[in-house]
Amino acid sequence: MFANSNKQDIVITREYDYPVELVWKAWTDPDLVMKWWGPTHYTSPRCEIDLREGGKYVFCMRAPDMNGGMESYSAGIYKKIVPMERLEFTSYLSDRDGNAIDPVQAGIPSDFPRHIEFVVEFIANGGRTELKITEFGWTAGEMLKYAIMGMNQSLDKLAAHLIAFK
Repeated sequence: MFANSNKQDIVITREYDYPVELVWKAWTDPDLVMKWWGPTHYTSPRCEIDLREGGKYVFCMRAPDMNGGMESYSAGIYKKIVPMERLEFTSYLSDRDGNAIDPVQAGIPSDFPRHIEFVVEFIANGGRTELKITEFGWTAGEMLKYAIMGMNQSLDKLAAHLIAFK
């Protein structure tokens, strides 16, 4: 997708033994997102979602106390919403109000992108759901590895919580 060979896309696919309506709700209901968002041992104490094209979201992620308990925020704009099928949105580091901040000025390594484009696909398969997440435009480096690890850990937490969301 990118002419610059230093850019990489992340593609993560998971399958859940739950209907697409439940997995969709887990991604679009702020109360549910707060239960699974963030890597292992991280929490999400705040989540705002304006689920409409052009609407904004702000997710808070809190590090465990043993890692300082710092809160960080990501935000973005929903570009396309096809209920039960597809979410397209931007993502960027933000302040608590959802205003974009420069990752380097926030102390994040320079290989962390200022903006990331996401596509999340919800593929119904009987009573199961295949979830395909694509993140476009990562720079190869340590932050790419952490992004993959963090998303996989978040999706593990989602899998563990889906039964409670029924």
